[in-house]
Amino acid sequence: MTVVVDINVLLDVFQNRQPHYEASARVLSLVCEGRLKGVFPSHGVTTLFYLIAKYGTHSDAMGAVDRVLSFFEVRCLDKNGWLFARRLPMADFEDAVVAGLAAEEGASFIITRNVFDFSNAPVQAINPANFLSGLPAPF
Repeated sequence: MTVVVDINVLLDVFQNRQPHYEASARVLSLVCEGRLKGVFPSHGVTTLFYLIAKYGTHSDAMGAVDRVLSFFEVRCLDKNGWLFARRLPMADFEDAVVAGLAAEEGASFIITRNVFDFSNAPVQAINPANFLSGLPAPF
């Protein structure tokens, strides 16, 4: 199963944000174990680095980027993908880009804690805990 993972899920783990850490960490574990194909938007890599370095250390930020690059498919939209995202009826353009990427990748879900803002996305958004509760065994 292919999922696009929003940056807030990664930040939950890399910044140990409670009470969200546990469910987000489990989603990332499934990606790292190869049980999910995790896709992360390329534009989010620099944002991830910036936020982790701002509230942590440069070393922490580089480690987070290395983990994303090791375990996730990092994808970007071409011009047509950006135009598609621009036309989506979503208030936040960055969320629209994530949604456009999810559609382009044929993702089953966008895993985010910001589900409400993806209500008009072409791919269903779901929070980490709800995603995990709906997985069949052996997940």
